[in-house]
Amino acid sequence: MQNNPFVVTRPRTAALELNTVIRNTYSLLSLTLLFSALMAFVSTSMEMSRIASLFCSIGALLLMWFVLPRTANSGAGIGVVFAITGLLGLSIGPMLNHYLALHNGAQLVMTSLGGTGVIFLGLSGYALTTRKNFSFMAGFLMVGMFVIVLASIGNIFFHMPALQLAISAAVIMLMAGFILYETSQLIHDPNANYIVATVSLYLSILNIFTSLLQILGVFSKDD
Repeated sequence: MQNNPFVVTRPRTAALELNTVIRNTYSLLSLTLLFSALMAFVSTSMEMSRIASLFCSIGALLLMWFVLPRTANSGAGIGVVFAITGLLGLSIGPMLNHYLALHNGAQLVMTSLGGTGVIFLGLSGYALTTRKNFSFMAGFLMVGMFVIVLASIGNIFFHMPALQLAISAAVIMLMAGFILYETSQLIHDPNANYIVATVSLYLSILNIFTSLLQILGVFSKDD
């Protein structure tokens, strides 16, 4: 009995496409993280003001909302990704300078980087290894994001350190969920786009890093 070549070839083709999407995502993510780190170094060296940092963040948001969706399926999307991550790297300069001014600031930053790396690699590796489908988390993640945004807005007016600490911890847990969800989408969604996935994973990593830094800063003797 002869095998049906279509039945054999289709799974192999699908697997090849899946591996290509995952490889492209993590390759682009690695490059953008390095580029963002370079921009953060430039920002700290220049002692960028908070106003300039705010404009960088707004610029990155505008690119994500209005430009990325239109370029995600073309080569231009790669340039947009680098523009977004570069601007966000610049935007964290003032925050880094604040913590680096502490007597143990360099240690806080490096510990936050290490913790972020462990969290990301652990969660992403788990999702890739087990290949579990975490699409069921979509609703929970959206609600969690909404709650955190509301809490953050409220804390602008109340300035409660305990609330800020709780928000930072919640952000880490929420971003961990996004890492599992986005990695799962790369595996199970046939329409997954590696450019969009790169930006999503980058944002999760950046938010985990800044939240860890804030938490460590709270427990620092100088803060």
